[in-house]
Amino acid sequence: MHEALKVATIICTTMLRNGYDAHIVNAPLQQHLLETSDVSAVDIACEPDIEVLGKLFPALVPVEEGPLMAQLEEDGVTIRFYPLVVEDSSHPELSLMRITPTIAAQLEPRERLLLRLSGCASPQDSGSIYAGFSEVKSGAIRLSGLPDETLRHNYLLAIRALRFAANFDVPIEPNTWLAIVRSAARVLDYVPAADIMGEWRQVSAEAMHRFVRLLYDAQILQGLIPEVAALACIVERNTNTGEEQSVFEHTLQCMRHYPEKDFHYDWLGTLAMLFHDVGKLFTGEYFDGEMTFYQHHRVGAKVTRKILRRLHLTTEDIDLLCHLVRYHMRFHFMMTDRGIRRFKALDEYPRLIAMARADVEARDGNFTAFNHNMKYLERAETPEQMLEPLLNGNEIMNETRLAPGPLVGVIRDALLQAQIAGEVTDNDSAVRFVRAYARRVSN
Repeated sequence: MHEALKVATIICTTMLRNGYDAHIVNAPLQQHLLETSDVSAVDIACEPDIEVLGKLFPALVPVEEGPLMAQLEEDGVTIRFYPLVVEDSSHPELSLMRITPTIAAQLEPRERLLLRLSGCASPQDSGSIYAGFSEVKSGAIRLSGLPDETLRHNYLLAIRALRFAANFDVPIEPNTWLAIVRSAARVLDYVPAADIMGEWRQVSAEAMHRFVRLLYDAQILQGLIPEVAALACIVERNTNTGEEQSVFEHTLQCMRHYPEKDFHYDWLGTLAMLFHDVGKLFTGEYFDGEMTFYQHHRVGAKVTRKILRRLHLTTEDIDLLCHLVRYHMRFHFMMTDRGIRRFKALDEYPRLIAMARADVEARDGNFTAFNHNMKYLERAETPEQMLEPLLNGNEIMNETRLAPGPLVGVIRDALLQAQIAGEVTDNDSAVRFVRAYARRVSN
């Protein structure tokens, strides 16, 4: 081993002993270059940043030349420090740096050209969320450099590009889009689900439907949440318009409508709309010329729990989302007073109402049942005992000696109003009220 490589090995060992990864870049090639050159210099790839390196090696000299971070003179050897790719979402081969610009400069011109075309040099990471992206001057999201090579260093940038495009409502530059689609399988292989959800969390509720559409078009949703992507293969007929539409397209429309009213920032509610019909994949049945999806809300809640655990959401969020999926159909049917009171006793019932509204709007549907339930919801503010009079028609006739007729109904309605106003509170006061009312009407 060349003496310069021994010095570099000691430097790497120092970093390893302090808990940081480091290695000599392509040791066999550098050995050859050292033997054929008068320059005694070695390139190292390391995990620590310039601040940590300065503490480990006080004689370090920072350098701002491309990816080169710093240099150190040690026993007559120049040690050059390059950043090691340590992103969890990078391509495995990049965890071992094989070439640097300074090594490439010492090679033959033809070899240097091949290395440059292959994009061996690691792009610099400024620590900004926009690192790896070009400035949006053309009105499109564009990865810097060669898009495919940029993604190799951090496949999470593919998800981030989709996030930017959805939030800013701008297109993705064609070459960047092709790189994302080509890398879809590797995104799923190398990017942890928790990191994908970390990006997803930063998508606004209003932009969520665009983000999910981009995930699907980029072939990422098919691997991340295949249960939802498969809804594109299920076609149902709109009972209001007669038109056919895939369940996936309907889901996206629901996600678009949900935040439109008073839920502009409700990220979890919008996410619930993504899963509200996932149960149709498991309950769909073709019968008598129509598709049916009986109990898809109950089945969907169970499937949603499995999916969200796979995506590493918190227990609290999982419970909330499964609850919304489980009860999202409750407000679709005309309910009685008792039914609306049971509905109002459910947790998160305002969100369930918003989900029903979005579902109807996505189908260009009929709001008759929805409006009926909204009116009954107002009645639910009145105590249940106030919705029926304390005395029925027969009891009123017995107490007032009246014959069957319209007057009995008038007295019944007056008794109910007196109960609501608090003038009548029990059976005795109800009897006194109807007797007095009957005498007053008779006179």
